[in-house]
Amino acid sequence: MSSLQNRLARAFFNLPRRHKQAIMVVADLFLLPLAIWAGYAIRLGDWQPHMEYGKWLLLLAPVVSIPIFIVLGLYRAVIRYIGSKALLTVAHGALLSTLALVLSVALLHLPGIPRSLIFLYFGLTFLLVGGSRYWVRYYYYYVFKRTYDTQAVAIYGAGQSGAQLASALLRSHDYSPQFFIDDKPSLNKAMIQGLKVYSPSELDTLVAEHDITQIFLAIPSADRASRKAILANLEHLPVHVRSIPSAADLAAGKRNVDELLEIDVDDLLGRSAVEPDQAMIAQCIQNKKIIVTGAGGSIGSELCRQILRQNPSVLVLFESSEHALYQIERELQEIRKTQTIQTIIAPVLGSVQNQNRVEEILRQYQIDILYHAAAYKHVPLVEHNPIEGLRNNSFGTRATANAALNVGIERFVLISTDKAVRPTNVMGASKRLAEMVLQALASQSSTTIFTMVRFGNVLGSSGSVVPLFRQQIQAGGPITVTHPDVIRYFMSIPEAAQLVLQAGAMATGGEVFLLDMGEPVRIVDLAERMIKLSGEKVKTDGKDFGPGIEIQFSGLRPGEKLYEELLISAAHQATAHPQILAAEENFLNPDQLNDLFADLDLACSKLDMVQIRSLLMQTVEGSVLSELPAPL
Repeated sequence: MSSLQNRLARAFFNLPRRHKQAIMVVADLFLLPLAIWAGYAIRLGDWQPHMEYGKWLLLLAPVVSIPIFIVLGLYRAVIRYIGSKALLTVAHGALLSTLALVLSVALLHLPGIPRSLIFLYFGLTFLLVGGSRYWVRYYYYYVFKRTYDTQAVAIYGAGQSGAQLASALLRSHDYSPQFFIDDKPSLNKAMIQGLKVYSPSELDTLVAEHDITQIFLAIPSADRASRKAILANLEHLPVHVRSIPSAADLAAGKRNVDELLEIDVDDLLGRSAVEPDQAMIAQCIQNKKIIVTGAGGSIGSELCRQILRQNPSVLVLFESSEHALYQIERELQEIRKTQTIQTIIAPVLGSVQNQNRVEEILRQYQIDILYHAAAYKHVPLVEHNPIEGLRNNSFGTRATANAALNVGIERFVLISTDKAVRPTNVMGASKRLAEMVLQALASQSSTTIFTMVRFGNVLGSSGSVVPLFRQQIQAGGPITVTHPDVIRYFMSIPEAAQLVLQAGAMATGGEVFLLDMGEPVRIVDLAERMIKLSGEKVKTDGKDFGPGIEIQFSGLRPGEKLYEELLISAAHQATAHPQILAAEENFLNPDQLNDLFADLDLACSKLDMVQIRSLLMQTVEGSVLSELPAPL
């Protein structure tokens, strides 16, 4: 497209609406007589037809037709968005134009119109008037728009979702879709929404030829293994890869097909989610009275969402943060309203360290099941604030569990962490102590079932590397990784919440449930893949120059390990769920535990960091703790 053409096209498309309508009227003043002339030419087989009795029709056709087109609203249509409905209007207008022309001839006692010309005029009017509109539409989307302040993009997936996305992008002012990519041989070289479908093997050439800046995945129903394989094939391309929402979100009406999202890190990991036994979970929750502590946190809030959809009779949100409680309560009330759920939602402010407050709430709402998600979980923060970490994670769990025991609720489920295994930090040690509290209480309780669930890092939670990496990529880098060899287990927030609910339903008392999480992931590999799929080049710690995003190694933080584990000992057994194990681990008896907490309470009161560290290392198996910071 030449610069002169571009300037003229831009001037036309930027004209005021009334000016464009005037141009359409003027165009029809020429097209309608052209239909009469072409009809005679086709009928007589001569491009210079004898029109002695038809010359007056050249003037009459626009005189009777244009008022009809105005009434039908043909000039009100926005050509760039014209669709099948507008095409029907053109057909309707052509038919009425033909009838009006025949009627005018009869009323004015003019020489008759040959019958064949009537049909030819109708068809030619439809083709010329409708075709002119569609030519302008085609020119706008497939010629002009591609050179006018838009990003050239490709769509991976030529199914229904891909076609819907293409239609939406063609109407946008930001993107210009160039072609589809699909691995189905039957679709190769097919045309969909005016765009050609190509094989994935042609992507390298096509990206260069069309200056593609982004590729949008429109494969919402593909499984994670397939999406991982596709992403692996796209990593080397200098493009930003994004995706439409999942099939579940589209079906539920939560999102639209044209909402473009960053690549879900679950797709990068490619691990299939653990599918829960929904019937067992429903049986454990439906019509029950449930409380979730830490209801405003990453795991707590997702637990609340999933529990609410199981229709408990009461759901109590227990949270110490007023803002977090307000946010989750408002969200759940909206879910309750839109899905016509009858559950009573009760927002309660309070601290898990206050046993009387917890006990009061358990009695007031006659709670059946308690999910304990309240915890301080940021390793460096707890390492700098060890007493508060112990008070909240260990003493808070003990107070809440004792309240549950006193009231006699059915089940108590603790959310734990892989950092509780041979911990090198106070956070992990405090969570192992919390586990030991429940194991001790389970050994003496005949009414309340105490159990716990241990899992690895949760993708997308507060403190997770994934949202941090995304922020750093958007800011242009650098991405900070603590160590090139650090590895972690990962799972998604919904999957973690499902596991907690599953464990709560399976528990008989005292088990430490853990998930078979597959292979651990090197954090630096995850960072590199996220950079590449954002369309940037990876630069490593000052060794590369030029454009791209650098990965810098900042060193392990206080209390951080290179590797995380899920088992303290090798002793474990299978459960009814194929991907959930139950660990068998040592713990203190209730009397020993009471003595330990008395000693820890005294040491915390005296701010005696040396004694706190000594007590934790003596008690928590395999713990290796650094010297704790002196109190400020």
